[in-house]
Amino acid sequence: MKNNLIFLLFVAFFFVPVSNATAQLNNEHAVGLRFGASQGLNYRYTLSSDRAIEGLLSIQSNSKSKRFRLAGLYEHFYPLHENFNWYWGYGGSVGSYTRKSHTRVLDNGHTEIVGSRSELALSVDGVAGIQYDIPNAPLALSLDVKPSFDFMQESSIRLFNFGFSIRYLF
Repeated sequence: MKNNLIFLLFVAFFFVPVSNATAQLNNEHAVGLRFGASQGLNYRYTLSSDRAIEGLLSIQSNSKSKRFRLAGLYEHFYPLHENFNWYWGYGGSVGSYTRKSHTRVLDNGHTEIVGSRSELALSVDGVAGIQYDIPNAPLALSLDVKPSFDFMQESSIRLFNFGFSIRYLF
């Protein structure tokens, strides 16, 4: 059920009718924090009333690995209703992927320690989301999904990398 809802929301971003009206990105700069599967800092520079570029500096970590990424995205914005916009974009990222050291049990019952290993991480990224500009405040809230295809020794596709961002507009 949850996967069906996520898929429906993802597809809705791409099939919402787009009118000739353009979104109004009124602020040239926006800086904030992103929370979710990959969390970190983000910065957006407005190119025109409906186009922007965004940089994301993110860190992911769990018990087996850690990632560091710097992503760049080119984004298109469209109005939904008053202070709401929806957006989509594309870009890529570069960073590092480190597999943490761990203990491995061998077939004979003995254990060995496997050291940490790092490698370059490159990816092709996309983004689709909604943004709400808080009236009479220099703040914006956004919720998005940022799918990516990683180019590493063990390549992977990450479709449902959801994030929530809070940005200060100036």
